[in-house]
Amino acid sequence: MNLSPVLISCVRQRWTDLIDPKAIIDERAQVADDVCIGPYTVIGPDVTIGSGTVIGPHVVINGPTQIGEQNRIYQFTSIGEDPQDKKYASEKTRLEIGDRNTIREFATMHRGTLQDHGVTSIGSDNLFMAYTHVAHDCMIGDHVILANGASLAGHVHLGDHAILGGFTLVHQFTQIGQYSFSAMGSAITQDIPPFVMVGGRPTRPHGINSVGMERNGVTPEAIRQIRKAYKILYKMNMRLEDAIEEMEGMAGDSDELSNMVSFLRNVTRGILR
Repeated sequence: MNLSPVLISCVRQRWTDLIDPKAIIDERAQVADDVCIGPYTVIGPDVTIGSGTVIGPHVVINGPTQIGEQNRIYQFTSIGEDPQDKKYASEKTRLEIGDRNTIREFATMHRGTLQDHGVTSIGSDNLFMAYTHVAHDCMIGDHVILANGASLAGHVHLGDHAILGGFTLVHQFTQIGQYSFSAMGSAITQDIPPFVMVGGRPTRPHGINSVGMERNGVTPEAIRQIRKAYKILYKMNMRLEDAIEEMEGMAGDSDELSNMVSFLRNVTRGILR
């Protein structure tokens, strides 16, 4: 007999049913037929959970929350709770989660606020390790990793393939570009351009994330151009506006450099330099 991956996961957890009878699921929740839910998990109204998702025991999911397909949510997580914002007055805001995310123990993810777009958005294929926090109105791309204890304040934007080391703290309204990397314990209070690594105390830039780019198929020529752009931005003592113009002149057909220039033209808190 061929067992589905969801059923195999349930068997490994020693759950006899796809939905454990000790789980509490509001009748207004929409749960796909093959979702696996462990004991003592509570799912509220206005929650939608897509096919193939596995939810462990002692999980709390409140809505409005939409969770895509094939996500793995471990025990003791809190998803879709009210935002930790004193201006929040019980408005109907949302949390949206894509597909194939792994959300580990004690992670917390909150809905948006009307002071922004009213939604916290999380993409697909991300890993949120234990004790990570995604605050209200954050926008997270795909293939992102938050290591243990990393925390995002409200309104943070995190680009594709970004990696935040353990216990990284990100200030509200900060933008972090694609393929960026923070070392353990970083305190990020200004925008981080794409491809840039940061770390230390105080947190400072430390080159480009060439290893992350190589692992994801970025060409050697593109990496060479990004390294040159990093030198222009951080090593030549140029004003930001002049550095952007210099980088724009060398971007050509490079999607990576064009994305970096576009990011720099739209920074909200200045960049970490």
